[in-house]
Amino acid sequence: MHDAVGDIAWLRAMLDAEAALARAQARLGLIPPAAAVAITNACRASGFDPAALARDAVSAGNPVVPLVRALRAGLPPDLARFAHAGATSQDIIDSAAMLVAHRATGPLRADLASTADRAATLAAAHRDTPIAGRTLLQQALPTTFGLIAAGWATALDAAGARLARVRHGTLAAQLGGATGTLAAIDDLAAPGAGAARRGGPPAAGDGRIGPELISAFADELGLNEPVLPWHTDRGRIAELAGVLAGAAGTVAKIARDVVLLAQTEIGEVREGGGRGGSSTMPHKANPIAAISAAASAARAPGLAATLFAAMPHEHQRAAGAWHAEWLPLTDLLRATGSAAHWLRDCLTHLEIDPVRMRANLNLTGGALLAERVAGALAPTIGRDAAHDLVADVVRAGRPLAGDPRVTAHLDPDTVTALLDPAAYLGSAGPLVDRALAAHPKGDA
Repeated sequence: MHDAVGDIAWLRAMLDAEAALARAQARLGLIPPAAAVAITNACRASGFDPAALARDAVSAGNPVVPLVRALRAGLPPDLARFAHAGATSQDIIDSAAMLVAHRATGPLRADLASTADRAATLAAAHRDTPIAGRTLLQQALPTTFGLIAAGWATALDAAGARLARVRHGTLAAQLGGATGTLAAIDDLAAPGAGAARRGGPPAAGDGRIGPELISAFADELGLNEPVLPWHTDRGRIAELAGVLAGAAGTVAKIARDVVLLAQTEIGEVREGGGRGGSSTMPHKANPIAAISAAASAARAPGLAATLFAAMPHEHQRAAGAWHAEWLPLTDLLRATGSAAHWLRDCLTHLEIDPVRMRANLNLTGGALLAERVAGALAPTIGRDAAHDLVADVVRAGRPLAGDPRVTAHLDPDTVTALLDPAAYLGSAGPLVDRALAAHPKGDA
């Protein structure tokens, strides 16, 4: 992910956009094929100095202006004018952003899928392992660790599916020229412009070639073809931001579960691998991967909010809002990718302690099954009276099986059986089976 969103990745994506534009124009007879070949060959990141482009971008407000100047300087004089023909800086940067996002979400999806696989494996292995279910950070009713892990897998699968829909259905090429009319492209195709369409395909619509070029450009980039240039319609960026932040939130929830379950007082899971030591406390075994996943994911909501806040773009091209997207989009991809990577590491090395889980179920002296006892009393004394009676016994710290007000209606052996956590798991097992059946196999 670091490589996929770094400065070199952005430079490579901008150059790929310039090369794709030249090839698309050559396909339609707008520029000579030799120009497309020369431009494509010149669009290699190793031939450009990112630091110099950054310095020169200050005066232009974006890096495309110095990039195109450097690109043309490296081409034969008779072909240089065909580089970046008819495009505007935003066409190149927006298309590059879509390429960067497409390339970066590949490893992100793979990490989410692999982590979901690991969660599914845990769910299958612990389908019937009882554990205290907790609500509002208090023990509530028994559940199974298998159902908890199945919930992780399902959430990760859903996050990956949303990401796939955006990756394959939302990320689109951008080509519109200065104000979205593609006027310069149509001028390029006009008779006498030096790029007659010798034997090329027929022009679209009323003879204007702009729409055709959008299609060819998107095809060359391997991105979706937009209906219109989207210079000031930032719904694509917002949708991408929302899906990334949502994936980060899913990762954060699972990481938080691991951190809480690994607390000394609970100790139901731990991260293996011998990591997590403290600089001063030899006994510590901190869940470092889960903590790192949560820390990375915590950055995502603010970054997504910045991208949503930047959506109002003035008229046909924005003054500042577009520029405000570049860094938060890069950082959001990086933060979400890092979070997914760390969670994959966490679940890969996660060690489960069923014995401690069972011991923790007994901490409340049966209070965890108070609901079940109240349900058994209800047919005899009424639901509300049963609820109040059981609540009074539990709050007084008395054992349900030995309280005479309970045993007056239920014999002690019945109460003892009712207090078995493993016998009050509802549909946990079938729900795990349902989640495992829905989990995609090997689809990264």
